Amino acid sequence: MLPGLEAADLPSDAIEVGRILDAWGIKGWFKVLPYSADPEALFSSKRWFLLPAEKGAKTFAGVAKLAITEAKVHSNTVVACAREVDDRNAAEALRGARIFVARSSFPTAGKDEYYWVDLIGLNVVNREGVALGTVRELLSTGAQTVLLMDYQQDGKTIERMIPFVSVYIDDVDLSAQRILVDWQADF
Repeated sequence: MLPGLEAADLPSDAIEVGRILDAWGIKGWFKVLPYSADPEALFSSKRWFLLPAEKGAKTFAGVAKLAITEAKVHSNTVVACAREVDDRNAAEALRGARIFVARSSFPTAGKDEYYWVDLIGLNVVNREGVALGTVRELLSTGAQTVLLMDYQQDGKTIERMIPFVSVYIDDVDLSAQRILVDWQADF
């Protein structure tokens, strides 16, 4: 573990939300690449959990916890500082670290707003009750978000896409793990 970093356990509801790109300035700030266009999850949590980079040099092992004192948007990234990181050298040692926050610390989504992570794994059913697949991931096309689903056909896994827009999405029921859509199986 790097000096000043506290070892921790990853929360059971941890979600990967970004990674540390590099040091920013000389006072221990670091630049973060958020995985979301709206990095509210980074701003809402004052505790970030770090895992070493998947590739390249690993400057620490295990899970480290940072107490974030400030985080803000800067250009297309986020810059942040933590109590445990007090100079440029310490910030550089975090380069490539993967950032996780507890899902429970995310801000509450507004009406008809959903975190993508909450939609992954939901079953998609059309108005006639036909199962269309399970959400594997979401894709931002610029104009809209698209649900990417897997479904079984003749023993093979096939991909299906449905735009995640109100004209096709009738209801999202997170507690029932279901999305009701106006979409036919043969589309």
